[in-house]
Amino acid sequence: MRGGRARAGRAAGRTGLPPWGAFLLRRLAQLAVSLGVLVTAAFAMIHLVPGDPVRASLGVRASARLIADRRHSLGLDQPLPVQFGRFLRGIVQGDLGQSITLQMPVSTILGDRLQPTLLLAVLAFTVIAVVALPLGLGIAVLTENGRRRPAEVTFNAITGGLAALPDFLLAVGLVWVFAVTLQALPIAGRSGPESYILPVASLSVGAVAGLARVVRVEASKVLGEDYMRTVRLKRLPARLLYLRHALPNLLTSSLTLSGLLLSSLIAGTVLVENIFAWPGLGTTIVDSITARDYPLVTEGRCHPRQGSQSHRRARRDHRRGGRVG
Repeated sequence: MRGGRARAGRAAGRTGLPPWGAFLLRRLAQLAVSLGVLVTAAFAMIHLVPGDPVRASLGVRASARLIADRRHSLGLDQPLPVQFGRFLRGIVQGDLGQSITLQMPVSTILGDRLQPTLLLAVLAFTVIAVVALPLGLGIAVLTENGRRRPAEVTFNAITGGLAALPDFLLAVGLVWVFAVTLQALPIAGRSGPESYILPVASLSVGAVAGLARVVRVEASKVLGEDYMRTVRLKRLPARLLYLRHALPNLLTSSLTLSGLLLSSLIAGTVLVENIFAWPGLGTTIVDSITARDYPLVTEGRCHPRQGSQSHRRARRDHRRGGRVG
């Protein structure tokens, strides 16, 4: 504690800023480094994937001249450092470029596909918060002071197994039970309210189990505090005892973990969306990786530049049905 304050004081003295200003500056520098590493890794990984995105988009019957003109119009014939510079400049300017395969602005594609993904993540997050908090608190009350030991062991075993189960594996199991065997819910697609049930359940079941375990541990600590024993002496109803005095004191850690879960839910929708053919961002990312669509994967800037005449000539050759030379 004292060492951290001393380091903050020395940093503030070197920069001439107050301690909070030096702390903010240090955090901003760390953020800049993290973003730089993330952007560089995103650009490098997609370019390390074998294959030619132009060949994949035009087909195997496209002529060599058509492919060369298309690569030139997209700037893919330039060295990687030059492409990376254009990629960074596009990010700074807010120009995400144009998709190679869909021939649409990347910003338009992301805007259309982000809404279903966010809706799925928000619904799953709501289910997690509504179910995990009362469940964890209820189990803590039932097993308080070592009571009902079998119930505690059963709860830990079930929630531990569900928390360790991958989302995509759970999704496959739910599809097999409710969509294939029972035929009670749609297998895939976004057709109506019932189509949300299986994707939301796949994303939320494991998180509910993990968060409920944390809430139970925190609630057990809260129920053993001195102020809770004082409140019990007032003989308040159980509803007021647990909801007014116990629940607010365990919300801090629970909400912090819930915020981390929301970001992981958005990332976790990639596999779940592909299993349920959900028209969201996850499906788009996987399709763009398969098609080697550099701008769509990296949100880069890979749009037509100089040489528009060659691009028009390439499209004309493509309409004529050029053959491989």
